[in-house]
Amino acid sequence: MLPIWYAWLDPFMLGPIIQKAGLAWGQHPGELVAVWHNWSQDVWRWQGAAWQGWITPKSEDPFPAKEDDQRFTQAIWQESPFWDSIKEWYLFNTRWLQDTLYITPDLDDRERNLAAFWLRQWLNAIAPTNFLPLNPVAQHRALETRGESLLAGARNFLRDVAEGSIAMTDRDAFQVGKNLATTPGSVVYRGKLLEVIHYQAESDKVHAVPMVIVSPWINKYYVLDLDDKKSLIRFLVKQGFSVFVTSWKNPGPEDSELAFDDYVTEGIDRIAEVAREISGNATVHVTGYCIGGTLTSLWLAWLARRKEADKVASATLLTTLTDFERPGDIEVFIDEDGLAFIDRKMAQQGFLDGKDMAASFRMLRSNSLIWNYWVGNYLMGETPKAFDILYWNMDTTRMPRKMHSFYLREFYQHNKLKDPDALTIAGQKIDLGRITTPLFMVSTEEDHIAPWKQTWKLIPRVASELTFTLSSSGHILGIVNPPSPTSRRQYWQGRPGRTENPEEWFAEQACQPGSWWPSWVEWLAPRSGGMVDFKMSSRKHPRLCDAPGTYVLE
Repeated sequence: MLPIWYAWLDPFMLGPIIQKAGLAWGQHPGELVAVWHNWSQDVWRWQGAAWQGWITPKSEDPFPAKEDDQRFTQAIWQESPFWDSIKEWYLFNTRWLQDTLYITPDLDDRERNLAAFWLRQWLNAIAPTNFLPLNPVAQHRALETRGESLLAGARNFLRDVAEGSIAMTDRDAFQVGKNLATTPGSVVYRGKLLEVIHYQAESDKVHAVPMVIVSPWINKYYVLDLDDKKSLIRFLVKQGFSVFVTSWKNPGPEDSELAFDDYVTEGIDRIAEVAREISGNATVHVTGYCIGGTLTSLWLAWLARRKEADKVASATLLTTLTDFERPGDIEVFIDEDGLAFIDRKMAQQGFLDGKDMAASFRMLRSNSLIWNYWVGNYLMGETPKAFDILYWNMDTTRMPRKMHSFYLREFYQHNKLKDPDALTIAGQKIDLGRITTPLFMVSTEEDHIAPWKQTWKLIPRVASELTFTLSSSGHILGIVNPPSPTSRRQYWQGRPGRTENPEEWFAEQACQPGSWWPSWVEWLAPRSGGMVDFKMSSRKHPRLCDAPGTYVLE
C-alpha cells in the first residue's frame, strides 16, 4: 500500500504505471529486444542523414515533423546541418518513445492513455526550441538586439510569475466594459449567484418572446459579446430580440457550499423568471453554451417533471454535452485518482481556481497553448499579440467546491445525466426523455471539449422537434462566428432522424458557406411571436447599473 503523502506527490498515480510497464517489458524480453533494435536502426538512419547533410543539401527529412508542428518551421532548422541534426534527433526519439509506449504489454487502455498523455507533456517540454542554448532563432534574436530580447524576456517572465500564468495575449490591450462587453444594457437583477443583464433594444419594438442566454460559469459571459463585429448578443439585438444574459458571480471561499441545485433554482430558473416578468410574455427562448447548455438541458427536463415545460418556446444548445462517456481529451483527468486530487485542492480553498482549470485545458494543446508562448515571451522577448478571445480565456473564474465536485463525479465520472431518473436535482428526478421543447443544436467540427459526435447522443433521447448544425472550427471560433463576406467558416445543417447516426446525417448534408447565425434567426423567428413594445426593466426588477455590471469584473 502506498503512503498517504504519495497521492500529493503523484496525484495521477503514474509511478505505479511506470513500474508496471517496466515489469511488463522485463517479462517480454523478445519484444524488448525488438524495440531496441528499431531504435538502433533509427540511430543509423539519423547518423547517415546527419553526415550527408554536411556534404549535400537534404532533399527530405528522414524523421519529418507533423504538418501542424510549428516549432521547426524556420529555415535554419533545415538549412544548417548542425541544427537539423539536433531537430532530427529529438523527433526520432519522440516518435520511438511514443510508439514503444503504445505497444507496451499488459497495460490496459486507461493506463496506456494516461501514460501517453503525460509522456507527451514531457516530450513537448524538453523540445530543443524551449531552451536558449538549443534554439538558434532565439540566439540570433539575442545577438540582433544586443541582449535586449533576453532582458525583455526576463521582464515578461517576472510579470507572468506575478500573474500566475503564461500570457497568451497583451493584457494591457483590453478592458471589460471599454473595448470588450460593450453592448449597451442594464443589470436588472443581482443575486448570490448571478447578475442578469438586459440589453437595450435598437428599436421601439422587439419580438414578444425574449431570448435568455445561459453562459458557461467556467468562464465569463462576454465571449458572446467581445466587440461589435463578433458579438452574438449584439447580433441578436439587431435582429429585434430582447436579450437577457447570465453574468455569473465569481465564487470565493464563502461560497464553497453552493450546489448544482442552486445553479438551477437561483441561476437559470431565476433569469427566465426575470425575463418573463419584464417582458410580460409567458414564454422565453433559452440558449445555453457549453456547461450552460448542459444546465439548460437538465432544466428543460426539470421543468417537464414539474409540468412547466410550456414556459420555454425553444431551446438552443451550443457545444453541449449530455452524455459524458467520451468527453474529449479532458477525460485524462477524470478518473478516481484525478478527481480525488481535485477534491483535496477544493477542500483546502473552498473552490477550484480557474487558473488550475485553464492550465489543464492548455495542457491538452501544450505546444500551441504553452510552449509557443514560453518561447515567444521569454526566449524571444516578445509581447504576445492583442487577441480578445485569448484575453477572455485568461480571465478565469473559480468553481465552488460542492457544485464542481458534484458536476465532475455525477456527470463526467458516473455519467448519470444520460440515464432516466438517475439524478435528482432541486427535488426533481431528471429524465432527458421528457424534453419536448423544440431544439436547435450547434456543435463544432474540431471541438476537443465537447466532441460533436458525443453531443449528438442527445438526439435519440429527447422527444423534440430538432435541428442539428455542425459548424467548422472549434469550441469557441465555431460559435463566435459572425456573418461576414470574408468569412472562411462553413456549416452543415438539417433535421436528423432519431435513429440516424452522425456519419449518415453528415453525408446527406450540403456544405453551406459562412455563418450559421442567420439560419438560426430564421429558425427562431416563427417561434418568437409578434412585435411588441420594448421594456428595459420593471418595478419588480429595476435597473441596478449599466452593463456589463459588477460580477464580470470580479
